[in-house]
Amino acid sequence: MKAAESTPVPGAADAAPRAARPVEAIDSVVIRFAGDSGDGMQLTGTGFSMAVAKAGHDFSTHPDYPSEIRAPTGTLFGVSGYQIQYASGQVFTSGDAPDVLVAMNPAALKANLRDVKHGGIIIANTGAFDAANLKKAGYASDPLAGDALAGWRLYRIDISGLTSRALAETGLSKKDIGRCKNYFALGLMLCLYSRPRDKEIAEIEQRFAGKPELARANILALEAGYAYAESTEMFAVSYEVRPSTPRPGVYRSITGNQAAALGFVAAAQRAGAPLFLGSYPITPATDILHELSALKHFDVTTFQAEDEIAGICSAIGAAYGGALALTTTSGPGMALKTEALGLAVMLELPLVVVNVQRGGPSTGLPTKVEQADLLQAVYGRNGECPLAVIAAASPADCFDCALEAMRIAVKYMTPVVLLSDGGIGNAAEPWLIPDVAALPRIEIRHRSDAEGFQPYARDANLARAWVVPGTPGMEHRIGGLEKDFLSGDISHDPINHERMVQVRAAKVQGIAKDLPPSRVEGPERGRLLLVGWGSTYGAIAQAREQAAAQGVRVAHLHLRHLNPLPSDLGAILARYDQVLVPELNLGQLSRLLRERYLVDAQSLSKVQGKPFKVAEILDRIMALSQGEAHA
Repeated sequence: MKAAESTPVPGAADAAPRAARPVEAIDSVVIRFAGDSGDGMQLTGTGFSMAVAKAGHDFSTHPDYPSEIRAPTGTLFGVSGYQIQYASGQVFTSGDAPDVLVAMNPAALKANLRDVKHGGIIIANTGAFDAANLKKAGYASDPLAGDALAGWRLYRIDISGLTSRALAETGLSKKDIGRCKNYFALGLMLCLYSRPRDKEIAEIEQRFAGKPELARANILALEAGYAYAESTEMFAVSYEVRPSTPRPGVYRSITGNQAAALGFVAAAQRAGAPLFLGSYPITPATDILHELSALKHFDVTTFQAEDEIAGICSAIGAAYGGALALTTTSGPGMALKTEALGLAVMLELPLVVVNVQRGGPSTGLPTKVEQADLLQAVYGRNGECPLAVIAAASPADCFDCALEAMRIAVKYMTPVVLLSDGGIGNAAEPWLIPDVAALPRIEIRHRSDAEGFQPYARDANLARAWVVPGTPGMEHRIGGLEKDFLSGDISHDPINHERMVQVRAAKVQGIAKDLPPSRVEGPERGRLLLVGWGSTYGAIAQAREQAAAQGVRVAHLHLRHLNPLPSDLGAILARYDQVLVPELNLGQLSRLLRERYLVDAQSLSKVQGKPFKVAEILDRIMALSQGEAHA
């Protein structure tokens, strides 16, 4: 296939008018922006997703960051990507394979080419395909020449050179001009997919309000990219995703970390209590700290601790003082918090620990997605040390899960682990902004009546009283040594210890009585049930729909509460001949289901630092439906 050649244009002012090209209406599209970590691909993808959001489309994104902080420019290690799928209907995932790849350099092309749909579009920034960059990417020759990309529709555009020409009169340095090329690429794609640029221009003006010269330059680059796409002869058609009909209401684009932060603030407001976050920065959880630090006017206190242990211990202190307390972390940070988490279990204080999971073990894959901390969350402490564990299924769901985690922690006086992951923590989707007044209240009862007070006397939920230090007549001792069943005094009595261990376990198991009936999507009984948790929801849900379209009806149950498990789960599992558990680990939930319910839960595992493709789950569904042996 002959690649389209670029037609040089200096910029927006010099773009020659041309007859309007035909517009092809489509139902959905998957676009991936890729380049060096310094090329602004995350900003470009975010800008495009904002334009899509303002048009009312449903969408889902997948930012992909390099793990190295300063990988050498032009190398495969430094490639950063941002994928978005948007559609006229409901969107479950960011897409299996890009329809369009915008590659800002050779490394971006090489790292992403195998993912691009056969026959899809590749827009390559020829200005970066020089000998040095080709060598860094491991190319012996220029892949844009010859037939190496014959299976795709290749458009060669000198994005770097055209940006430089458009900004030649701005007075900016060559380095600063080079940083604007991402906005040229954004303008190009806005035009190609029939999206207006006026709202993005307003976003640029707001984002760079303190540096008007950069705002002007980025707007010029955006306009130049838009004008180039509008005027060039290389694109035979433009595209437009058909309009969608969203549920009425006010929406905003939100990431999982943003949603979690807002959820905790909403929980504190509905509880009428101050919120405290003690945290140590760690990828990919740090944005929750950033978001909450900007919300101090809602009686939020954020403390950036010197390490993970100090982060959780400060939160325990805040909980002892009567505040809603949380700490955030990821991967190895969770391991460092486990001793103090055991202390919180012994103290029986409300505390939420957010683990935005990443690839492991040890420092692992700091910027990649994985679900391998489930067993750590359920079992990963010394001694008999049970606590509640829940997991969010999508970016927007992080808001609801933050509320639920705080509700459980306060009602049952127990730590709660909220599992998110890098896939949903950084990803964005539309969020229907709720009516805060309609959110459920979180009832806090700080005991103040000293008559008959016993620190470890329990209510109907087996929760002990939450007493603010300094309350007259209610002085009591807390600590990590075992407590007497009622007085809270240190006790080494073996019968008392066993009694305390059992009551703490019974308290956590008792949370199950509060859980709503499990919701199964698809047939209520049958041959195959898919059981998932966390960020696999979208891929499983879409795979189920695609299987149904091919005449294979399967069911899907997605678990939010992982400890305790829902009380109706055993009966649900028994209604199906086979149970398949897709998860981004080596089968941790399937192991829990097998040991708890004695069912042959089959595991579909993926541990590549990447989310499931819908096709991977669909293929297993079809194989099982046809009776093929499980590998």
